Amino acid sequence: MDLRQLRYFCAVAKERNFTRAAEVLHIAQPPLSRQIQLLEEELGVQLISRSTRPLRLTDAGRLFHEQALQILGRVEQMQVATRRIGLHERSVIVIGFVASTLYAGLPLLVRKLRQHSPELDIQLLELTSVHQIEALKAGRIDVGFGRVRHNDPSVVGTVLREERLALAIPADAPLAGDNGPLPVATLEGQRLIVYPKDVRPGFADQVLGLLRDHDVRPAEIIEARELQTALGLVAAESGVCVVPSAARLLRSDVHYRLIEGERATSPVILNYRMNDGSRYIDIIKQLIQEMYAENPPWLDIAHNLPLKPELESK
Repeated sequence: MDLRQLRYFCAVAKERNFTRAAEVLHIAQPPLSRQIQLLEEELGVQLISRSTRPLRLTDAGRLFHEQALQILGRVEQMQVATRRIGLHERSVIVIGFVASTLYAGLPLLVRKLRQHSPELDIQLLELTSVHQIEALKAGRIDVGFGRVRHNDPSVVGTVLREERLALAIPADAPLAGDNGPLPVATLEGQRLIVYPKDVRPGFADQVLGLLRDHDVRPAEIIEARELQTALGLVAAESGVCVVPSAARLLRSDVHYRLIEGERATSPVILNYRMNDGSRYIDIIKQLIQEMYAENPPWLDIAHNLPLKPELESK
């Protein structure tokens, strides 16, 4: 079994016709049919039912098709990542980030990185936490700053800090009459705006999980595509929204109060590929440690739990 056979089989599975698949692959039909036959003989099972028109995959064929697509996808990711790294000789680094990290330490880190390594072309790409993991594995980014924990063995995730959550409240709402922290139970019966809308698991799931843990039921859940939209809806008095504390700097027409309660925090996570030997990964770790030693305002313990990130250089 080789990659060529997998590509041939996937083409037949997609077209449901040997003739069309051969045209797509730019080969004659007999060699294509022969390779599929050899593949079936090697596996000892029939992958394609040839008695129907269009062709139909057997149960074994459907399973094999799913696995073949994953293998071919990984091969393509490997080619793209290797080619990009080889061509640029690591003079380019692409950093993925979630929007809320722009309002805390990320801009300072990028400035420090530019000063430390002026030869480096730093590119920033906004991605959800989930999409960062996919982009790292595909070689589209080199480092990610996200908020969702993961268990992917090919990606290292280091929690840099646990940022406290805050409740964004319409400026004229009764809850906006005080600045003190609020218990999670305050969200009982509220119209709750969550984000992001389409990507799961994400920050919205963290918020909803927090409410479930505290047995709190909002009256209504409104989904917004991203953070700025969610805060705009709060300003329009459509509801309240749980946000990382750093997001309180985004809008002056919204009132913010910290949330108190077990697990009422959101992690900021540094993600990078396992066994990535780039010296720039170590430089980023070093710069983060220096930033934390300086104790900047966004690390204020009023808005973060005390935490020393474990950043070991290779």
